[in-house]
Amino acid sequence: MMDKLTNSFRFLALAGAFLVSPAIGAPSPTQSDTASSSTQAESSGQAGAPAAGEEYHVGPGDVIAISVWKEPDASSIVLIRPDGKISLPLVNDLAVAGRTPMEIQELVTQKLDPFIKDANVTVTVTAINSKNVFVLGQVGRAGAYPIIQPTSVLQVLTLAGGLAPFANQKGIYVLRMQNGKQQKLPFNYKDVVKGEKIEQNIILQPGDTVVVP
Repeated sequence: MMDKLTNSFRFLALAGAFLVSPAIGAPSPTQSDTASSSTQAESSGQAGAPAAGEEYHVGPGDVIAISVWKEPDASSIVLIRPDGKISLPLVNDLAVAGRTPMEIQELVTQKLDPFIKDANVTVTVTAINSKNVFVLGQVGRAGAYPIIQPTSVLQVLTLAGGLAPFANQKGIYVLRMQNGKQQKLPFNYKDVVKGEKIEQNIILQPGDTVVVP
């Protein structure tokens, strides 16, 4: 009787070991397999978040606050003029259009150096007016809309409250100045929302005007 029990326990132990062990002959993942899987994930858009966009570049009409630590007389909130310049105490006119806030910070620090050694300068954009597009006509809210990231015609129409009931959905167009000439770019709302003529859903540029008859 004891021999039978002992044999039964041995059989169960062997069966359990077989079940939890990996399949005989099944290869374990190699480093190259892992790298291959990672590459496939990246190509399919599943490997992490997309890279951040470029830093904002200021332009005429924007308002920036320039703060110099412990130097209130050298600090100022200024409007970037149409010529792309600002006026500051001590340093007079500075060309800042097309620069990032960090680049302006470095420029102001350099210009202040003869007057304030190792100035601690902070630059903040307080109002964005240089990247506007305009929406006119039969929309919920006509007006100017700042675009600080890529924005399509369909997206700006959404920002403008959508189309009014009597809007001509097939007759919308974008007016754009290019090389000194005005272009008229068609936009068929009905087709675009159906997934057709999607090439008409262009990315807008500052100064563009979307007209909804």
